[in-house]
Amino acid sequence: MSFVRDLAEQIVAAHRNGDLCLPIPAYSLNLPPPMIDNESAADHYELAGSLAAIEMGFIESDARVLGKAWSRMAQEDGGFNALKWPNRPEHFDLLPWTRNMNPNAFPECPTRLGLYGVMPDADWIKRMVDAELPTVQLRFKSEDKFKIRKQVRAAVAAAQDSKTLLFINDYWEEAIDAGAYGVHLGQEDIASANFEEIRSAGLRLGLSTHGYAEMVHADRFCPSYIAMGAVFPTNLKKMPTVPQGLGRLYYYAKLMSHYPLVAIGGIDQDSIRAVAKSGVGSVAVVRAITQARDPKAAVKHLQELMQ
Repeated sequence: MSFVRDLAEQIVAAHRNGDLCLPIPAYSLNLPPPMIDNESAADHYELAGSLAAIEMGFIESDARVLGKAWSRMAQEDGGFNALKWPNRPEHFDLLPWTRNMNPNAFPECPTRLGLYGVMPDADWIKRMVDAELPTVQLRFKSEDKFKIRKQVRAAVAAAQDSKTLLFINDYWEEAIDAGAYGVHLGQEDIASANFEEIRSAGLRLGLSTHGYAEMVHADRFCPSYIAMGAVFPTNLKKMPTVPQGLGRLYYYAKLMSHYPLVAIGGIDQDSIRAVAKSGVGSVAVVRAITQARDPKAAVKHLQELMQ
């Protein structure tokens, strides 16, 4: 085990000062530390990579994925190099075939979806269509099925025959019925959604991810785009992980560059330029538009900052 710990310490030392590291969460009886051991590890490199990832503040599921990636990278390189970092699709066992060769791939959407507004209701969707926002998402929260159907239909009608691409958050059945362009699902929705029905209806699919493990999981469905976040702190939605920061976003974007990518979470006019430079083709915002004094002017300004 001392050899494994030595390898892990080399990885941490090589990347300690980089933006990959986040503060390690405090553990308690209710939140015990991850159980990373050698029972399931294929080799020393996998175990060392997992241990190093935990030390760098990655959650347990991401640490396990990173451990396997370190092992694959070491095998492909013919040796271990702590100065490197797994960043190729084959390191993470991502799907080897292209979208055109995958019969289960969801329909394509533009590689660069541009500024992506996440709006609370159909009235806001209409305003964003009038502002010529490239991509918009209806994130309407209600338990009332009638209100949900009404909002989805109104949003689809507002975007019809416009340049704005509309995605419906969560309500995939209503999105299909209304003829929406696409649907966006969170990780918590994957188990209950009927992907075959969504695909057969011709809708584009966007999936949320919050780290390496969820990106690898999302890849299995070959969605139309992958959203990555939260980049910065946000109070609009409870996140399963701490904010990932710009450093991790840049690594995530490089790894998943074969997908259209959307960065999301706490992004505003002060940070949008740096986020756009990560390589993502789209940046999602909420309050930067909805809380702006002049939302239409804010759309124009944010788009200029992304250039």
